[in-house]
Amino acid sequence: MNDQNAGLIKDFYAAFARADLPAMERCYHPEITFGDPLFLELEGRGRVMGMWRMLLSGEGGVAVSVRDVTARRYDGTAHWTARYVFGRTGRPVVNEIDALFRFEDGLIVRHHDEFDFRRWSRMALGRPTGLPFGWTSVFRDKIRGRAMQSLEDFMRAG
Repeated sequence: MNDQNAGLIKDFYAAFARADLPAMERCYHPEITFGDPLFLELEGRGRVMGMWRMLLSGEGGVAVSVRDVTARRYDGTAHWTARYVFGRTGRPVVNEIDALFRFEDGLIVRHHDEFDFRRWSRMALGRPTGLPFGWTSVFRDKIRGRAMQSLEDFMRAG
């Protein structure tokens, strides 16, 4: 176990839990890349932090908890839970997420989150929409397109 890198992961989620964006950003390498089932690939602090800013700006914010943090010299993992209200539908979401990290120069250079898209779509969008379509590529592409457009609009307005 690499205590420094495990501490970095814990620091990131502690900052996230208190919506401290500058502290979150200090955990990231300038060449950070982020990916998850919704925002497939974001590159650079500006876009990655824009995504976190957008998520935290929602009504009620995000409740974050983390557990099972492990880290080695170059990589690490964590399991975290995000609780929030999905803005477009007003539906509550409790998302269980497995995170993978890569470290470089004492910072997080790669952050990848993995979660069950089908389960998330049922919570965020409701059964009639999310259940039958949550796992189809057409539905996923449509939701991803909306998410990216929301991020672009948010960053332009900010």
